[in-house]
Amino acid sequence: MEEKFQYKFYLDEAIDDFYKGKFDDAILKLDKSIEIKNDFEVSYFYRAACYQALEKWDMAMLDYTKAIQLNSKMTDAYYNRARIILSRKDIQNPKIENAVSDLEIALSLDEKFIDALFAMAAAKKKQGKYNEAISYLDKLLEIEPDAINAKALKKLLIQKYIN
Repeated sequence: MEEKFQYKFYLDEAIDDFYKGKFDDAILKLDKSIEIKNDFEVSYFYRAACYQALEKWDMAMLDYTKAIQLNSKMTDAYYNRARIILSRKDIQNPKIENAVSDLEIALSLDEKFIDALFAMAAAKKKQGKYNEAISYLDKLLEIEPDAINAKALKKLLIQKYIN
């Protein structure tokens, strides 16, 4: 196999390991892929996803950031980075505004990204911006009228924080 295409071999093997839940094996293969070709955003994205699955948050954030630097249109990298910020329990005061910024970019790239709409509603709730949270839930429900989690969060916001 030509050396310049070996990165793809390791990447493909790593993606296979990732979907089998073999995150440590995938990381080793992704390291090799990146060693051969260090400017391919997909390798960093999958390594970040592996780190995220292993709850190695800082490593995941670094790799999602690198993937975004290499390709500013990586919608899922923005979303996953925001999700890490919103879900971390090991940080006292996470920077919710950074998550909001990432979600704004993700939604500018794909305005119908349902998971990003829900995450934005959650971020706005954490910021105490309940009406904004509801507006994101309304956008989500326009796209997916049967979204149970969105309906439940909207009901909670209205009952507990608006009325």
